[in-house]
Amino acid sequence: MNTDITEHIPEDFDDNSKVWIYQSSRLFLMSEAFEMEDMFNNFVSNWKSHGDTVKGFANLFFGQFIILMADESAFGGVSGCSTDSSVRLIKEIEQKFNVDLFNRQNLAFIVKDKIQLLPLSQLNYAVENNFINADTLYFNNTVLTKKELLEKWIVPVKESWLSKKIDLKKSTI
Repeated sequence: MNTDITEHIPEDFDDNSKVWIYQSSRLFLMSEAFEMEDMFNNFVSNWKSHGDTVKGFANLFFGQFIILMADESAFGGVSGCSTDSSVRLIKEIEQKFNVDLFNRQNLAFIVKDKIQLLPLSQLNYAVENNFINADTLYFNNTVLTKKELLEKWIVPVKESWLSKKIDLKKSTI
């Protein structure tokens, strides 16, 4: 699985552009992805903060992750109201396509070249049974900026916050 997202991220956005990642409870169908593309384009073209146009970006990655980005270098920053409007978009997508985009208890890994979701409560079991190990690629949806997205979104478990929650010595590396 090719995990290089660089060519899909706008080059003209500042490295400190704010990022929000929403992980879907399932893979989106191709028809849903096309429908969402229109929703994203409409949202980004109308995204405002205190009357100023937000330099925004929205896209679906790996058929399962919605990434929103706002380049705040061109204006005063994204306000609470403009953040609320992005949350409304995500809730609309949730309802329209019957998916969960706010469950932070499901973790995403690349296992056997596929994205696999794992409940946080099953993390230790997965390590003990070699479902995942220190080198398994993990989608770290806690990244906050474009720079972090490019450098720290898809990382080995041992380089993520998960390494503090599990005993990686039990896993086979």
